[in-house]
Amino acid sequence: MDEVFRALADPTRRKLLDRLNERNGQSLRELCAGLGTSRQSISKHLSVLEDAHLVVAARRGREKLHYLNAAPINAIAERWIRRYDQERVNALTDLKTALEQGPMDGSDAFVYTTYIKSTPERLWEALTDPAFTSRYWGVGFETDWKPGSEMTWQESGRRTSDPEQVVLECEPGRRLSYTWHSFTPEWAEGAGVGEDVLVKLQAESRSKVTFEIEPLGEMVKLTVVHDGFDPGSVMRGMISQGWPAIASGLKSLLETGEPLPA
Repeated sequence: MDEVFRALADPTRRKLLDRLNERNGQSLRELCAGLGTSRQSISKHLSVLEDAHLVVAARRGREKLHYLNAAPINAIAERWIRRYDQERVNALTDLKTALEQGPMDGSDAFVYTTYIKSTPERLWEALTDPAFTSRYWGVGFETDWKPGSEMTWQESGRRTSDPEQVVLECEPGRRLSYTWHSFTPEWAEGAGVGEDVLVKLQAESRSKVTFEIEPLGEMVKLTVVHDGFDPGSVMRGMISQGWPAIASGLKSLLETGEPLPA
């Protein structure tokens, strides 16, 4: 946690986090605008934030975009707050709230990074094998995992199929991407989603999720990127709560053999 506290100690780095909270997925050029600080200095600050895992950088075409990562803040909240009195924690509270509040721009990608004590091969299996996904996610997939192949989602005994539910990319142990599922009345009933919300979801463009896997010694870095949302997307708000829980369950299963309690 030392890296996180050191990163948060600098006002410029806090300002960069504020700007990413206002609009996620910005380039170095965009983050430099209006700060009155050199590009080199901002680049160094971003490196500190990346080292503390508060910011995740991802290539999108020719640009390198920067995203907030709430995982370290969640870890502080879950593991450290009880060890300090409230006065010492007040300095973290506003930032934690800002990082966890709903998106201000529904078109923004959602990016979440976690570090798991496992291997790329084992993590890949946990992302693709229904025997694994059903344990921490409650979802199973029927597909051959070839790019362009259709996917059938199974959840709570309900099957969701659609020609546009397809695998987009598949590099075992490195990268997996697929389109998100269709929103059917059967799915909504099982998920406890009301008819008014279902109608809004059905009117939105289909989003997609990408898993990026990077080995780091005895650990594996997993980055989840969910994007393709319409402005003001209802789905964007829903997945921002769902992915941290799914990733935590996945991490627990691989590291302890048991998913988190339901």
